[in-house]
Amino acid sequence: MTDVHTAEQRSRNMAAIRNRDTEPELKVRRLLHAAGFRYSLHRKDLPGRPDIVLPRYGAVVFVHGCFWHMHACPYGKPKPATNVGFWADKRQGNVDRDARNVWALEAAGWRVYAIWECETRNPEVFRDKITQLINNLNAPAC
Repeated sequence: MTDVHTAEQRSRNMAAIRNRDTEPELKVRRLLHAAGFRYSLHRKDLPGRPDIVLPRYGAVVFVHGCFWHMHACPYGKPKPATNVGFWADKRQGNVDRDARNVWALEAAGWRVYAIWECETRNPEVFRDKITQLINNLNAPAC
């Protein structure tokens, strides 16, 4: 299947994709803040610069884009039709880096949570996921 965009259009589209303050991340932040949780964002001193850091609870939250982090959902499965090798390596590199960052954070005593972009699209699933996260944060750390 050929790309429907020219190389210049595709380049502009890819350059416009943000890595912070994405809509899924903002949804999670809004709900956590409304529930009374205070957090910091993208702390440079932690592995992987977690999207949300809750120091009081010893927890970090990553809000992953399904495509970029190869989630096993319909949004994470498509493979780019052009420059296939580059994108396969790029996406697999993201998954490998995520695993290293989770390991390093857990080794440092942090509780690590991930929320996927697809989970923020369905209101019921998102509500359940946030409720589960809040319950876990309120539970004592082991």
